[in-house]
Amino acid sequence: MTRSPSVIGDVDLFLFNEGNHHRLWEMLGAHPRVIDGVAGTAFAVWAPNARRVSVVGDFCGWDGRRHVMRPLASSGVWEAFVPGVGPGALYKFEIETRDGRRLLKTDPVAQAMEHPPGTAARVVRSEHRWTDDAWIAERTAAEHARAPMHVYEVHLGSWMRVPDEGRRSLTYRELAPRLVDHARRFGFTHLELMPIAEHPFSGSWGYQVSGYYAPTARHGTPDDFRFFVDYCHRHGIGVLLDWVPAHFPKDDFALARFDGTALYEHDDPRLGEHPDWGTLVFNFGRHEVRNFLVANALYWLEEFHVDGLRVDAVASMLYLDYSRSDGEWLPNVHGGRENLEAIGFLRQMNDAVRLTHPGCVTIAEESTAWPGVTHATAEGGLGFTFKWNMGWMHDTLQYLHRDPIHRRYHQDDLTFAMVYEHSERFVMPLSHDEVVHGKGSLYGKMPGDPWQKLANLRLLFAYQCARPGKQLLFMGAEFAQEREWNHDASLDWPLADEPGRAAFVRFMERLGRLYRETPAFWERDPDPEGFAWIDAADRENSVFAFMRVDGNDHRVVVLNATPVPRHDYRIGAPVAGGYRVVFNTDAVEFGGSGAGSSGTVRTEAAPFHGRAQSMRLVLPPLGVLVLAPEP
Repeated sequence: MTRSPSVIGDVDLFLFNEGNHHRLWEMLGAHPRVIDGVAGTAFAVWAPNARRVSVVGDFCGWDGRRHVMRPLASSGVWEAFVPGVGPGALYKFEIETRDGRRLLKTDPVAQAMEHPPGTAARVVRSEHRWTDDAWIAERTAAEHARAPMHVYEVHLGSWMRVPDEGRRSLTYRELAPRLVDHARRFGFTHLELMPIAEHPFSGSWGYQVSGYYAPTARHGTPDDFRFFVDYCHRHGIGVLLDWVPAHFPKDDFALARFDGTALYEHDDPRLGEHPDWGTLVFNFGRHEVRNFLVANALYWLEEFHVDGLRVDAVASMLYLDYSRSDGEWLPNVHGGRENLEAIGFLRQMNDAVRLTHPGCVTIAEESTAWPGVTHATAEGGLGFTFKWNMGWMHDTLQYLHRDPIHRRYHQDDLTFAMVYEHSERFVMPLSHDEVVHGKGSLYGKMPGDPWQKLANLRLLFAYQCARPGKQLLFMGAEFAQEREWNHDASLDWPLADEPGRAAFVRFMERLGRLYRETPAFWERDPDPEGFAWIDAADRENSVFAFMRVDGNDHRVVVLNATPVPRHDYRIGAPVAGGYRVVFNTDAVEFGGSGAGSSGTVRTEAAPFHGRAQSMRLVLPPLGVLVLAPEP
């Protein structure tokens, strides 16, 4: 057993055991150090129910007799200093359980791991020097609810591959310039990366995490990922991470029954097992487990400068009976179905992010009507910055999936979301979940011939751009990929060069620029006064008209959801004078028919739609017009 001085203080142990150590990764894990003039690595791990813990690795032939760790009082933490071990070394913890079994476990707080299918942790020291101070300062001062947010969701392993090198995935350093140039081309403000924390099975897309503190080695080292984020920031692109605190896999080498007991999970499967995904549920009521997760959220923000976290599967955390039948779940202390410990954890996490990284955002993937997801914790809310609007996504895709001849009977599918729009702060997602498991691509969901499919997509994306809320698109949408997403293959990039798709790409480029350059589309997202229907009741023609307002400026948006052009179509105009058509989704350059009003349209002193004046338009088929008042 090592006799070197302890590098973990009593205050560290106290904060960890009460669940409030915000920099846990500096206490636990593996840290190269020089102690009493001797270079080596200090190891520490939480295993309170172990009889013995040793650190083993390629530096000792994986022999658990060589480096036995010492327990630190009653904290449950074990530590050891191993001379001569430095960055690059592989290691695990050998744990002897109370019943005499020996387990070989990966460090839960490992900051790097070997390339899958290997499962050992790797000692690492960062040498990266950040160059994004200006970005961080600007981010901290931003009011995100009133800023543009056009998010590009990416799975790094299948965005682009190298065909002449065995179709390998790109590295973080190769991805950085390619993804940044692509995002800037289409006006995206942020990249949202599907989970990159280390995971053993590529087919889980990163949603079954084994190394919560380790960027996956599939694309390079932790410093390579720091380079990726730094490069994005220097070129004006934010980075959001998909984060998975709801559950973890049952792999023997990872968190499951870590010290021979249900340490990170519940022992009772009615609380500790997730029936949908075959995974284990974190015990959010345990101080140290809650600390492990809160610190992990802060770790990605602090150590990698990411701009926010999209929190996966929040609904599964909030309800004890989520996907469970009677008899398969246990009620809370009040007899209810709410998971009080998970609620407490989410509030603690969001408060910690707001306190320590005020410029960062948290986004909840929450699919129910849980109240106050984006309300302040002091007001009884969960404290998220934004919430995915799953209802908007479902209703909108359901509406556009219908043959246009039937849309007149389902007008409410497109209008209902505005009834609850300002109950939360929303992101409108068209995510990876909608293009997998037999659902087909967004292009494939649209009815009609190829021309109508693309026209419907132009209508969908323009509608998403113009209505309140931030927006998210999954990769491939920008060129209307035809096939369903496959995580083992690259996107169909050659498709984007075909004439019809090239026109669609031009549309997406111009739409992204329109969004970024039009404050009326985002400045007053949180305010009910920022949106007003002009007319949402023309079911017979499947036409919708609304306005977006920013102070004295506004835009009028008119949607025609049928393939029939509407000539001499009258709508009420907010002000008298001229309105200039600034965007027409049916423009020939976008692959459209070229129908629809153009230039400047003058209003008439003819009251309509409750307004003192009106204007007559030509509405393009399956198209959207955006009009701006002339000075």
